[in-house]
Amino acid sequence: MQKEKIGVLLVNLGTPDSPSTSDVRKYLRQFLMDGRVIDIPFLSRFLLVQGIIAPLRAPKSAKEYAKLWVERGSPLKFYGYDVRDSLQELLGPEYKVALGMRYQSPSIEEALNELKAASVSRIVVIPLFPQYASASTGSAVQEVNDVVNKWQVIPSMSYINQFMDHPKFIQAFAENGLKLMETTDYDHVVFSYHGLPERQIKKGSDGNQCQLGSCCNKFHEKNRYCYRAQCFYTSRLLAEKLGLSEDQYTISFQSRLGKDPWIKPYTDEILKDLPKKGIKKVLAYSPAFIADCLETTVEVGGQFKEEFMEAGGEVWDLVPSLNNSATWIAGLKEMVENA
Repeated sequence: MQKEKIGVLLVNLGTPDSPSTSDVRKYLRQFLMDGRVIDIPFLSRFLLVQGIIAPLRAPKSAKEYAKLWVERGSPLKFYGYDVRDSLQELLGPEYKVALGMRYQSPSIEEALNELKAASVSRIVVIPLFPQYASASTGSAVQEVNDVVNKWQVIPSMSYINQFMDHPKFIQAFAENGLKLMETTDYDHVVFSYHGLPERQIKKGSDGNQCQLGSCCNKFHEKNRYCYRAQCFYTSRLLAEKLGLSEDQYTISFQSRLGKDPWIKPYTDEILKDLPKKGIKKVLAYSPAFIADCLETTVEVGGQFKEEFMEAGGEVWDLVPSLNNSATWIAGLKEMVENA
């Protein structure tokens, strides 16, 4: 009997097909109409996204995406292909690796059909979000299930739904930061993560465990799926690798939308206070993203740098995302083989 072939599905968030306003608008509509992203009733979400956010935000967002685009296109997409190909080479012919995006192309359905055509007997799904959140990992897993449930034959499935503490994930990010720390004597490190509305954290809370405060300072079974607690845990592990004491780093959250409270502290607020404390040289991390994207390169590396300088700062350097790091890809191989 022929040895079974194992499918590996890598899933990332997605990116517009181009930085044109029409493509960005199309992306925003699909992304923000996801009920796990904007978790309000469908009609309210439809009117908000289709009538207000997508039409008004698309032209401005298109200008931001244009800053990100390079000759190969969107870094999130082309680094995704690089990782797919490198992981395929490491795993060998007994595996078939495919890349799918939750929004836009290549779609999750297209990627799953690649695996189906390769006659895989089981599939390991890795949403490429280090910390679990309903709006990212949860949405990706739901879409995978929706597609596979239409198949006549459903293969065995396994999911790696968080890897925020995987040794090689931490090591790869630490390596990127240490390269910069060898050239500059930084006063402080800021770990900035993508934010979430507080209501989403509370919805996923195990009982009343999540109080959005000091409860995140310890990581345990009860809060292992609290996004904020996961971010704090990743930061502590990275700080240990970088040799930082507690007073040498700050954890914060970015990219909030709307008037409802999001998890705190907010990056754009804390960075303005740092120079007042004599902190003039900052190394910024964005460990919620495994590839360069709008939220890292443009927001943390550009917008926040400008705001920090205006507040009296002198140096604000962004640590590159993992992208196609050999250490990171070796970590993915370990995850697949252990799944």
